[in-house]
Amino acid sequence: MSSIPVIAQTAGKGAARSAAKRRKAKLAGPDRRPGWVTYVILVIVLLISAYPLYYVIQLASSDSLTIVRNPIPGLLPQGNLFTNFSRVFDSNIPLVKGFINSLTIAVVQSITVVIFSTLAGYSFAKLRFRGRGPLLVFVIATMAIPSQLGIVPLFIVMSEIGWSGKIIAVIVPGMVTAFGVFWMTQYLEGALPYELIEAARVDGASMIRTFWHIAMPAARPAAAMLALFTFIGSWTAFFWPFIILGSKNPTLPMVMQLLNSNYFTDFSLVMAGVLLSTLPLVVVFAFAGRHLVAGIMAGAVKG
Repeated sequence: MSSIPVIAQTAGKGAARSAAKRRKAKLAGPDRRPGWVTYVILVIVLLISAYPLYYVIQLASSDSLTIVRNPIPGLLPQGNLFTNFSRVFDSNIPLVKGFINSLTIAVVQSITVVIFSTLAGYSFAKLRFRGRGPLLVFVIATMAIPSQLGIVPLFIVMSEIGWSGKIIAVIVPGMVTAFGVFWMTQYLEGALPYELIEAARVDGASMIRTFWHIAMPAARPAAAMLALFTFIGSWTAFFWPFIILGSKNPTLPMVMQLLNSNYFTDFSLVMAGVLLSTLPLVVVFAFAGRHLVAGIMAGAVKG
């Protein structure tokens, strides 16, 4: 690569300035390797994010007497982790039933939210109909309303139709979300060209077939991200399942709450239960983390 002075001598000062700008833009572009400051900041953020999980592991591997004497444990976990796991399984709580209920709710809601949100997002992004703009604004505006405000009327409706105490009362209200509709609308607006839709219509494809074979494959990265976040939200939900299901048909967070006693809280037992309930999320992130990053980057970068 020629140096700037050589370019100035051979092609003139204007060419040298242009070459300097291009070289500077290349060094500052996306291919530039990050410096040590970036890595230090990332390591600090990683440590801060991982510390709550590490603290849970520390408490879950300890015992109640040690926690009372020293609430801040040492650097290394102790040797009571699997013993506390056994205590959780031996305790008189419906652990298996709570796990099955939480898994059923999380899986069904993840699938339905992706399908219905992608349908709505495809309609708002690529179809032209009267009231499209105000209706989309209305859907987005519902995200500003706290969900707690609708608990009482929702509970009355579920009781009237006989769904009180059944997991379907938890599944149906969360089958589609305003955030999912907004997310898929924004993604499909830039990721799905009109030319593909027109080509499918010219070939005689129906509206549903065009959606299933054209829009769904194009929305796969964003749909994977939406499914992951929906799964996490459904898995960790406590407020509405606690109200509508009761103690006879609990979810996993409700089961973990039963580990607390009325007079004394064994934090090692409680944290062991919390760690057990968190492990499925860790497994999901381990296998689907790549799709999560791809979905986030696909929604953040267009063009």
